[in-house]
Amino acid sequence: MAVTDNDTLVRDFVNTFNAQDADALAPFLADDVVFTAYGDAPVKGRDAVVALWKGVFANFEQIKFETVHQAVNGDVVIAEQIHGLALPGGKLAPVMNMAVYELRDGRIAAWRDYTNPAYASTLLQA
Repeated sequence: MAVTDNDTLVRDFVNTFNAQDADALAPFLADDVVFTAYGDAPVKGRDAVVALWKGVFANFEQIKFETVHQAVNGDVVIAEQIHGLALPGGKLAPVMNMAVYELRDGRIAAWRDYTNPAYASTLLQA
């Protein structure tokens, strides 16, 4: 992975989700990354985060993530995103998400996703 600015790095990371290839996420992540999503317990370490996303990708027929707005302040990136998720046989549900990324040495060292899981569930069942 080529060294790039933090804005581009996070945008490229988010776009990588569309391929539903968890191994493709690994180069963006620090070895000791901590990922916290939707109020769940933190997932620690690159291998554990990749394994988590392998499971997520297996559950959804389609994933289309996009960045709506993004702000960068040094090694902190805050991004408003749409996480498009479709269960098998379902339509793509546009789940709004806010993400905070803390970068270290050109990789994501901390990543926190914030959304409303009840609303996301409602969208997925529609």
